[in-house]
Amino acid sequence: MERKYLKIKVARVEHDLSQEELAKKVGVTRQTIGLIEQGKYNPSLQLCISICKTLDKTLDDLFWEDK
Repeated sequence: MERKYLKIKVARVEHDLSQEELAKKVGVTRQTIGLIEQGKYNPSLQLCISICKTLDKTLDDLFWEDK
């Protein structure tokens, strides 16, 4: 799993959300959230923003790669 996508899983767990629950909140399937967390799916900017709002994070927090 790529490190940058691990941030999404950590934030989701911190909010006590399953992949299914996060998926429902942002309007995608559980499989999509799973693929994003594995680094196998490149989400749209709109989906990134929805995930950030749901998890109370910024785009930098979840999607910007560490140097």
